[in-house]
Amino acid sequence: MTATYRLQLRGPGDSPAEAFTFADATARVPYLARLGVTHLYLSPIMTAPKESTHGYDVTDPTAVNPELGGMDGFKKLAEAAQEAGLKILVDIVPNHVGVDTPKLNPWWWDVLAKGKSSEYVDYFDIDFSPYNGAEGRIGLPVLGSAEDTTKLEIDGDELVYFEHRFPIAEGTNYGTPQEVHDRQHYKLMFWRDGVISYRRFFSINGLAGIRQEDPIVFEHWHRVLNQLLAADLIDGVRVDHPDGLANPFQYLKKLRKLIGKQRWLLVEKILGVDEPLDPRLAVDGTTGYDAMREFDGVFIHRPAERVLGDVAEKYTGKRWDEQDFIAAEAQLKKVAATDELAAEIRRLAAAVRTDNWSTAGESVSDEELQEVLVELIAEMPVYRADYESLSRVTSTVIAEKMMQRPEWQDALDLIATALISRSEANTRFAQVCGAVMAKGVEDTAFYRGSRLVSLQEVGGAPGRFGVSPAEFHLLQAERARLWPRAMTALTTHDTKRGEDVRSRITTLTEFSDEFAAVVEKIPNVEGTTCHFLLQNMIGVWPAEGEVSEELRERLHGYAMKAMREAGLHTTWYDVNEEFEDSIHAWVDDVCDNHANVLGEFVALIDEASIAVANSKKVLQLLAPGIPDIYQGTEALTDHLVDPDNRRKVDFDALEDSLERVSRGDIRSRDDERMHLVTTALRVRKQFELDEAKYLPVMAAGTYERHSLGMLRGEDVMVLVTRRPRRVQGWEDTTVTLPEGMWEEQLGGGMFEGTVKLATLFKHRPQAILTRAGS
Repeated sequence: MTATYRLQLRGPGDSPAEAFTFADATARVPYLARLGVTHLYLSPIMTAPKESTHGYDVTDPTAVNPELGGMDGFKKLAEAAQEAGLKILVDIVPNHVGVDTPKLNPWWWDVLAKGKSSEYVDYFDIDFSPYNGAEGRIGLPVLGSAEDTTKLEIDGDELVYFEHRFPIAEGTNYGTPQEVHDRQHYKLMFWRDGVISYRRFFSINGLAGIRQEDPIVFEHWHRVLNQLLAADLIDGVRVDHPDGLANPFQYLKKLRKLIGKQRWLLVEKILGVDEPLDPRLAVDGTTGYDAMREFDGVFIHRPAERVLGDVAEKYTGKRWDEQDFIAAEAQLKKVAATDELAAEIRRLAAAVRTDNWSTAGESVSDEELQEVLVELIAEMPVYRADYESLSRVTSTVIAEKMMQRPEWQDALDLIATALISRSEANTRFAQVCGAVMAKGVEDTAFYRGSRLVSLQEVGGAPGRFGVSPAEFHLLQAERARLWPRAMTALTTHDTKRGEDVRSRITTLTEFSDEFAAVVEKIPNVEGTTCHFLLQNMIGVWPAEGEVSEELRERLHGYAMKAMREAGLHTTWYDVNEEFEDSIHAWVDDVCDNHANVLGEFVALIDEASIAVANSKKVLQLLAPGIPDIYQGTEALTDHLVDPDNRRKVDFDALEDSLERVSRGDIRSRDDERMHLVTTALRVRKQFELDEAKYLPVMAAGTYERHSLGMLRGEDVMVLVTRRPRRVQGWEDTTVTLPEGMWEEQLGGGMFEGTVKLATLFKHRPQAILTRAGS
């Protein structure tokens, strides 16, 4: 393996110009093969709604998406890839299906029509108990008010509520729409009542959880995947969020058996900063969120922590250090658990009662039990702790809570007894922990913290101000030793901002005093929101200083999402138009009246930020693990959060750049990035670095800590600049090469012995050296 190339597939839907289908991917196979990757990494290919821009809302996992070209289109892509020497990695979504439009999902439609008698009822995790809040029916949170059943209509054999349509059970279609509704297996509920009687993916009502622990469900769901495997059309599988399943360990064991030992198996597993990937899992590694933290963090100039903390505290009231983040995350997880995930907490509490085989906690009220569950879940430091490698996490959290709140002893005993049974309560506890973590931390806390927003990514640890070279080297050596086939990533379809935007923001740590001065010059209409948005605006501000209307629109779109996710003054459900208008006016004011301030600052930091961005790219491409290149990032990009990062890629421009670079004609920064990428991929392939060992390379001299180096195997050395601003010509700083003659691949030249970094970095802040004659 050399590298994967992530392609975001999208049908024509309502935006044909934005489509990227199997046919479009097939047309780009020659370019991708020439680029030097070995795998096409495809976003989900199963059937999703026509308007889906990402494919994770799969409505029919038994068919390849006709919007993308169907099975025939996929086969043509696979054949073209195989002819070009490329392999295919597919992204599967086993933990949920899309149910926003019930008729698009044949399984869900059948369950709504037939209830418990549906052959698909066990495919979903539905609470039919008489105390589920929906009279034992399937509670669907779709009504705009509790009285909106008066707005129901009947159209043939369907019950209609505005744009929503639901099946009418056979033999029940008589009387008023309200009378018909009362006879159905489902009950339409006011969405604010918090009654949802099916398990969801996180807190998204339109995504219903799937019970892959049922052998029938597993076989049916994976039928098309099995066909692709049997036809040898795919070479690997990426599993979307297995932590949402009842038993990830058992699921992955079955999936490994299905795909075989030789095919690649990766999991979207979000690890805590101190959490190892359980070695018992039958996988090759994660999709690389953990690596993203390492590659970003090692470029942080850590002495800037005080200044940036001071600025954050002045405008937000918090320094957003580790303690502030711990407190905010715990509080926001409680809010998520008691608000959007209240239905899951109630169902978990019921399971705790059911699984309690002793007399423990008989005196505990339902209210107290739910309160203690919320407190425990808010303190859990990982997505789910039922992996064997984390066997003491839950007991530790319970012990700490017992000391803090001794009056909860009975409730904690009750919970512990139920978890020990390793039955329904244990499973639900683990699943709810992940949902609460995602909602409270990634989707909320990461939109509030503002000391340095480039650290606030999935799998990140923003309370830790950067990664030291020592930590970085130890983690790379660990990946080389334990998980050499794990994926590493810099940008994904889920990142809050793209790799180059994060690099620009990271560079603030080298210009912290100047940044503090810029913040003083920009008006601030709401401290936390404006301070957060300002860093993101700097991240995408054009180096030439002129803001296009397209960028202005993108900034407004990002501001709206950031405000609503943060939930400080407005939310997706309770929109505060007055506040949002004030922030949109502030964005326009910055663009119209303070562009010179940001433009001058961006011009000051731009060269350093490009050095960081390209150094990070070179490190990732040659470090342990298999690097993924997110579509288009072989050139410089200015991605913000989705859907901004799913904008159509200009592959024609990329192909032109590759053609120029192949002739040695480097005209632009994008060409320089292309040169770095293609060179690194060529070296990675030539020297077969997949299983190569890892050793750190240390410089010596005045600026020894301003560079970062690694030796891969015996024949490849990589050196990059960590702190481009702080270097004044490198002076006496040198690096000693291993014995022999070494050739620098990016700019040419032969070297041996002790070499000055000023010489190696004469033309660019990166160097790739290979042993001559190897």
